[in-house]
Amino acid sequence: MRFKDVFSIIGPGMIGPSSSHTAGAVRIGRAARHLFGGMPLQAELTLYGSFAETYEGHGTDLALAAGLLDYATDDERIRNALSLAKALGMELTFNAARDPTVHPNSVLLTLRSENREDSFMGASIGGGNAEMTKINGFDVKFSVHNPTLLVFHADRLGMLAAFTSLIEAEWLNISYMDVNRKSRAGDALTVIQTDERLSGKLPDRIRAIEGVRRVASMNLS
Repeated sequence: MRFKDVFSIIGPGMIGPSSSHTAGAVRIGRAARHLFGGMPLQAELTLYGSFAETYEGHGTDLALAAGLLDYATDDERIRNALSLAKALGMELTFNAARDPTVHPNSVLLTLRSENREDSFMGASIGGGNAEMTKINGFDVKFSVHNPTLLVFHADRLGMLAAFTSLIEAEWLNISYMDVNRKSRAGDALTVIQTDERLSGKLPDRIRAIEGVRRVASMNLS
């Protein structure tokens, strides 16, 4: 990857020991929590590659739990995140798996509440940076560091124009957009990232568009 600044190399302010295995993992957990819409009741975490091999020694389990609790990378509570999650009623399970096709610092988070289950795969790509690579069976690739909208919708004519017109009306600049679909004229997921922070009203306005089934948003920075 191309580094944009010195913090891309040395990592963010963080509770260590590792920018990749700790700070990046916190950000993956936070992104999943925000896109899920809050703290899950249950979280099944499947770790791959070096995450699977060293997650207890490098504190990746603590970091993922902390992210799901919405802690920042430098929050002192990261050290006690597992016990704090349990006290708040979040049930966590950790599994190790092998898959040579995914990034070696990857984790699949299956989050459950009383009425919903979502799956998020994320990868820690170095220097505390992280990206999401799969959501509910859709292949995606976007950074967790930018304001993000996920729009689950029917794959039909005019959907993108409807989304972008509402975003333009909010005076937001789209920095990234990608459409993923499982089949033609079937279910689709559009990922939209903006340069500016998303307003609280925008997801509701997009949700009101005919054919939109669900909208999730993330503002981590």
